[in-house]
Amino acid sequence: MKKLLLLSFIGITLFSCSSDDATDSTGETDVNFPLPLNNGNYWTYDVVGNGTTTRDSLYISGDTLITSNTYKKFKTKDNVATGFYSSSLRNNGVRQSNQLLLMSGDFSFGQGQALPVGLDLSLNDFIIFKKNANNGDILSTKSGNFNQTVNNIPLTIEYTLKSVGGQTLSTFTSPNGDNYTDIKTTKIIVNLKVTTTQVVAGVPFTITLLQPQDVVTSTQYIAKNIGVVYTNTLTTYSIDAAVAGQLGIPASTTQTQEEFLDTYNVN
Repeated sequence: MKKLLLLSFIGITLFSCSSDDATDSTGETDVNFPLPLNNGNYWTYDVVGNGTTTRDSLYISGDTLITSNTYKKFKTKDNVATGFYSSSLRNNGVRQSNQLLLMSGDFSFGQGQALPVGLDLSLNDFIIFKKNANNGDILSTKSGNFNQTVNNIPLTIEYTLKSVGGQTLSTFTSPNGDNYTDIKTTKIIVNLKVTTTQVVAGVPFTITLLQPQDVVTSTQYIAKNIGVVYTNTLTTYSIDAAVAGQLGIPASTTQTQEEFLDTYNVN
């Protein structure tokens, strides 16, 4: 409960657009790596983390219009998701533009990510995948900051959300033993910095509570003609112990969550 205490206190939504231009400069379509974005497609995942196993059911419910563009609307069964991947797509729109997969909507975290602060971002055509990306290519970034007071401690939270191109694999064996061919990976990374301001003798001083660090690194393994078959999400942070006690959260945490594809139907 303590791990989620501050998360429950901070319920703020940040509204702005992705800082990246979503236009593919090559103008080419990679027909050798088709991705199934058709109405009625579904995927179920076994979500393993923190000593528990849950199940997410993700599906495409139909088309939706966002700022004059047509997207495929992703939903989850009973509007519930615990995995990072399913939580990221739930109730959001995804469209393909040449080499890119673009997401618009509300990017939020699943129950398995015990962050030191809450984070809920509104995205506009954020690039979540690029078919011909090189390993390490930055695809999209979104940065900003917001203020929040918790237990009478004023906090300034600076964040950067980015997507990064990954590997191309001819074969891949998931940790649960399932085998796949023609795999590309992509990463979603969240970096946070938390500071506070204290006034001493009338002079304000800025104190860094959480040094800039990647608190979430999620890697998705995407199979041709199937979609995401495996996701590994690492959540980790370290904060001053005295401050953590005042905020009511652990001083540090390291958690791994895995999402394994179980059943699917694509057309």
